[in-house]
Parts: sequence; C-alpha cells; structure tokens
Amino acid sequence: MPEIGTDKVCFVVAKSRELLAEDVGAQRDASNATDDGFSAVLTDSGDLPTRLELVEFIDGLDSDERDALIALVWIGRGDFERSDWRAAVKSAAARRESGAAKYLMAIPLLPDYLEDALSAFDQSCRGFDERESPGL
Repeated sequence: MPEIGTDKVCFVVAKSRELLAEDVGAQRDASNATDDGFSAVLTDSGDLPTRLELVEFIDGLDSDERDALIALVWIGRGDFERSDWRAAVKSAAARRESGAAKYLMAIPLLPDYLEDALSAFDQSCRGFDERESPGL
C-alpha cells in the first residue's frame, strides 16, 4: 500500500476511535435552545474539535492518499481482498467527487476496518503515538 503511510492511517484510526468513545449525549432536535436551557448546545458540541481535526486531516491528504484510505476501508470491510489492491484504489478514485471525509466519517466501524486492512498488509498501529499528527 505505497499510496499512504501507515502513520496517517493510524492517525485516522485514533481520531475515529476518539469520536466513537465520545458520549453522544442529547441528540439535536427541533427544540428551541431557550426552552431546553441551552443543554443541547453543551452536549452537542463535545466531539466538534476532534471531528474537525479528522475532517481537515482527511481533506489535507492528496487524492492518491484519500483513494488509498477508502480502498483500505473496503479491504477491511471485505469488499476487496489484499490481492485486489489496485482495483480497490481504482474504484475509490472513481468516486472522488462525493467527498472522502464525509464518506469515511459516515462509516461506523471505520477504525476497525482500517485496522483489519492494515493487518492484511502485515502492518499495525501498535506503538503509534497520536500526540503528533503525521505530516501531510
């Protein structure tokens, strides 16, 4: 998987896990903030910095890296095999216009799929230190 470095994939895994670990809290609804004591404002924004950081990171990847990240998800999910890497990347490139970050953030098992795919390529996030985001 030469199109993307393992450290970048692991950063996405770590940030995705942070988002999954966040307490969902009160769901946004049609209520008026003054009626609910502004509680929705407080509980709804808890994961915003992490979510923004992850979206910015994914958007900051070059197109080959974004395609590779999507291809890894598909391999981890079982849509493609490791041996189908080139076909998976080509399929990911064909769907570029729909926005990689939005697509990836909508996958509930994103970190699991990425870790499974890394494992298929004999890679892992073991020892990854997320305190510093990998260079773009």
